[in-house]
Amino acid sequence: MTHSLGSIEWDAAAADFDDEPDHGMRDPEVRAAWAGRLAGWLPQAPGDLLDLGCGTGSVSLLAAERGHRVTGVDFAPNMVERARQKLAGHDAEFLVGDAASPPVPAASYDAVLARHVLWALPDPAVALRHWVTLLRPGGRLVLVEGVWGEVSPAGIPATRLVGLVRDLADDVRHEELSPDARLWGRAVRDERYAVVATGR
Repeated sequence: MTHSLGSIEWDAAAADFDDEPDHGMRDPEVRAAWAGRLAGWLPQAPGDLLDLGCGTGSVSLLAAERGHRVTGVDFAPNMVERARQKLAGHDAEFLVGDAASPPVPAASYDAVLARHVLWALPDPAVALRHWVTLLRPGGRLVLVEGVWGEVSPAGIPATRLVGLVRDLADDVRHEELSPDARLWGRAVRDERYAVVATGR
């Protein structure tokens, strides 16, 4: 999912990754909250979705249940294996690869989604420039990010990400997510948000 941890640590994190409410989405209320948000962010018609930094595939599963054909990419083999198991029987494939430069063809997706990924990449601007090339004309970029923690915050402020996306896409929409405790399984006070944009 991200590069904030080394590849070995991130691979090991797969074992209990889904224990976090918004990772495993085992709580029906958390799951329903994310499903509702995705319904508003993703194209209404079933299409091809690229889930970058897919982790164990919880968001991929929600998209697949809406009829989207999902390709997930994560650089941790254990995460990818868990995603494959979670989406067995769905129209989905999962690849081991770098989210910043995934091993997929250009102009092949109706939506590119990345949740909690950009903030951990070495150069978010470079990654974004590559990601928009993966979209078909009029495709959608869906980015869920934040600045996590109050003592030693880490992440990308919404103002910065919106600025980066405006240079690459149209119809840029910013949506605050912090106030919706259902998404996180608890109340949060740090900055969490989504940016949704249409590719050019």
